[in-house]
Amino acid sequence: MAFKINVSHKGKTYKLESENENFIGKKIGENIKGDELDKNFQGYTLEITGTSDISGIPGFKGLEGAGYHRRLLTYGQGMKDRRGGMRLRKTNRGEEISPKTIQINIKVIKEGSRKFDELLQKPVEAK
Repeated sequence: MAFKINVSHKGKTYKLESENENFIGKKIGENIKGDELDKNFQGYTLEITGTSDISGIPGFKGLEGAGYHRRLLTYGQGMKDRRGGMRLRKTNRGEEISPKTIQINIKVIKEGSRKFDELLQKPVEAK
């Protein structure tokens, strides 16, 4: 299954799809080399910041494994209900990337030889 990967740097996002299965088993918060992602990111250091699965359930750092976790949440990460004293049981996914993961969010820690802005420019088609 293809991963939809969003690489962000200073408020700009580079989107790509990858069939690369090297991500399976990696966790949120891990640093990866840009070469593992795409040849355009040679020399980059990247950090996995989040994931989302087939049904849109987010992955959370600190939850073990790749499976579902039912947690009782108050206002904060994963729950935005501001009513006083409100607690809800929500389903979250663990921090590990699995084949059921669809989207992976990544941020740039260190740029490589090609600048990030150069990657965002669309190639000019020859006529």
